[in-house]
Amino acid sequence: MDTEARKETLALESWRALRILSEFVDGVETMSKHPPGVAVFGSARLKPDHPSYKDAERCGRMLAEKGFSVITGGGPGIMEAVNKGAFEVKGTSIGLNIVLPMEQRPNPFQSVDIEFRYFFVRKVMFVKYARGFIIFPGGFGTMDELFEALTLIQTLKIVPFPVVLVGTKFWEGLIDWMKKTLRDEYATISPGDFDMFSITDSVDEAVRIVWEAHIGQRVVAPSLPRFERDDEERVSGDGTRGGPRHRRRSGDAWHESAI
Repeated sequence: MDTEARKETLALESWRALRILSEFVDGVETMSKHPPGVAVFGSARLKPDHPSYKDAERCGRMLAEKGFSVITGGGPGIMEAVNKGAFEVKGTSIGLNIVLPMEQRPNPFQSVDIEFRYFFVRKVMFVKYARGFIIFPGGFGTMDELFEALTLIQTLKIVPFPVVLVGTKFWEGLIDWMKKTLRDEYATISPGDFDMFSITDSVDEAVRIVWEAHIGQRVVAPSLPRFERDDEERVSGDGTRGGPRHRRRSGDAWHESAI
């Protein structure tokens, strides 16, 4: 690559970095204005006559009635159903839309919509502004959101929040494989990791789990250590003040989210 081509490539990369930053700024400025949210995931391909669509619509309505912002990917299928349920009871119905070459079209039931070019920026918005994840049957994208949340909780990069899987028939094969292969045969996860999520057929139970955690009546993954913040600022030897200290301990104290 000659010098001019190298300069042109560097300039393009610099502008891409600024575009990424602008998406973070737009997302934070918009999302921070709304009540605490619950992110709901599921397939874009399920139609209105599917039982999971009907359950998701009811889920969105119940969450909005609890005062939560309802956060989805903004597309059709389960996302549309959840937004519709929240929208029809005049709740905060947020769609974090992604630009895709196929399948994704914004649904009409969003009171707040943000468009993202980059998946990773959008995923930060889901996690940062959610008090819980409720996950209906879905495909690769749904699985991606599920395992990212579990990874962040397991590694203490976020405050543990409820992750609720709705639909035992859909999820039981995956859970059985995780237990038999990951936990028992290969020991790549721990028995306590199954405390990081719940599985149910009941929308009422899913919403109740998230609500109880939100108001402090339920601790998610109690076996995980927590970090508590020491509000006293550090004073270094030269008299300057540092940031807050974080002490690791077990128990029910929360750590500050790293996101």
